Amino acid sequence: MTEPGASAGAPALAVDIGGTKLAAALVGPGGRVLAYERAATPRDVDGEGLWRTLAALLDGLVAGAGSPPLAGVGVGCGGPMAWPAAEVSPLNIPAWRGFPLRARFRGRYPGLPVRVHNDAICVAIAEHWRGAGRGRGNVLGMVVSTGVGGGLVLAGRLVDGASGNAGHIGHVIVDPDGPPCECGGRGCLEAVARGPGLAAWARDQGWRRDGPDATGVELAADARRGHPIAVAAMRRAGRALGIAIASATHLCDLEVVAVGGGLSQAGALLFEPLEEAFRAHARMDFARGVRIVPAALGQPAGLIGAAALIHAGERYWNAD
Repeated sequence: MTEPGASAGAPALAVDIGGTKLAAALVGPGGRVLAYERAATPRDVDGEGLWRTLAALLDGLVAGAGSPPLAGVGVGCGGPMAWPAAEVSPLNIPAWRGFPLRARFRGRYPGLPVRVHNDAICVAIAEHWRGAGRGRGNVLGMVVSTGVGGGLVLAGRLVDGASGNAGHIGHVIVDPDGPPCECGGRGCLEAVARGPGLAAWARDQGWRRDGPDATGVELAADARRGHPIAVAAMRRAGRALGIAIASATHLCDLEVVAVGGGLSQAGALLFEPLEEAFRAHARMDFARGVRIVPAALGQPAGLIGAAALIHAGERYWNAD
């Protein structure tokens, strides 16, 4: 259904805002990326400077594609955010605190629908719309990277919850006596399985990489090469993920769980202990049929999910 101000068959302007990169694309109604641009997220600017960088990126993308009519603007951004107003305070973007992101986009693209959601939720939407969960009604999408986020689709529709944070599986408790989490709790899935936390655990066990900021992606690469501490770290992360997914499956009666993000690049070294822990904890008959699979869409997933907020809003947008 075409909305007021939108053009039938027109692409959506999709935006993915992260701590290291700003990405934008024109995405057709079927989910195909038609044009793409990206830039590094500037670090030494204030909030207005960051907005100007983003605006210039979008102007260049649209002009380079011949300035086509747009169906709307869909945006994924890190949180926390006040949703659906999308006043954002991303943990990895210190320049924005309470920044009125949706209002700024509405001012820049008057007459078009503008929809903003959490970046991990956009990845989950993409996997349901065009990825590993396509054709299934009940899907959990997960991103395991510098944090652990997720989004939840039940009965074919995105579930937002009271504040837009439904599906935030990173703060399911997997070990009450486990490591402290940045949220203030202890033993959250994110505290155990996020890349930086897992790399810190591995360094405490004797893993060494050049430079002080070795990442979970590098740890996954060492695990694929057989480094014993890196392999043990993947088992630690996989076990935590399996426990959390078992809990989510019992609660939500899922069909598919799609796991993406940098840590998922470890492949079987992560997914085998994940499956083992899941099978040990998913004891109800209805939970045992869930498929836990790698996310299918890769790097463009956040942009495809942001576009789905426009092209498939009847399923994925439940706000104003």
